[in-house]
Amino acid sequence: MELLSIKDERFKKYGEVINDDFSDILEALKKMPCPNDHAMYEASNKDLEACPSFNKLQNDYFGGMPIQIGHCSGHNNKLTCLEYHKCSEINMANEDFILLVGERKDIIDGKYDLSKVEGFIVPKGVAVEMYANTLHYCPCGVNNEGFRMLVVLTKGTNVGEYHSTLEPMLRNANKWLLAHKDSNEAKDGAYVGLEGEMIVL
Repeated sequence: MELLSIKDERFKKYGEVINDDFSDILEALKKMPCPNDHAMYEASNKDLEACPSFNKLQNDYFGGMPIQIGHCSGHNNKLTCLEYHKCSEINMANEDFILLVGERKDIIDGKYDLSKVEGFIVPKGVAVEMYANTLHYCPCGVNNEGFRMLVVLTKGTNVGEYHSTLEPMLRNANKWLLAHKDSNEAKDGAYVGLEGEMIVL
């Protein structure tokens, strides 16, 4: 797969680069655990949310809506699922990482063709906002050192399990998920909606 820069024009339909200083949160992020053999996700972390930049993120980038700051950390080299939220998501890390993304509009009859996925390298220390209609999931690392990626979302997102007969992709609060048939998420009952070969970097 071709990996593009987030400065590439093709990234503009998925999100935008944020030119701001979040060094306090990045410093706190260094203390988060980073598993060697998998990736973990914590929706809300009190140490990250205690940073002064919390108020700036909530007021300037989420318009005063309540937010949560967590992290996705560890090692990963594959795309097992794609998800979207009905809010933007802000990501950044102290290491380079790879975002594999798509567009919600390309979900046809509950299915998404993985050949449409594009990959972008996000440099360390750079924050990006991913728009609500951007499909995404766990990032991939660019080396064996792993990653600690900040995840900023509207408060309550990804928390609890939700099920709807009208929207079978609804998995957690504000989280619509499409899984690959060979993924652990599918084995755990997630909606299978990704078509094609699982992407492995």
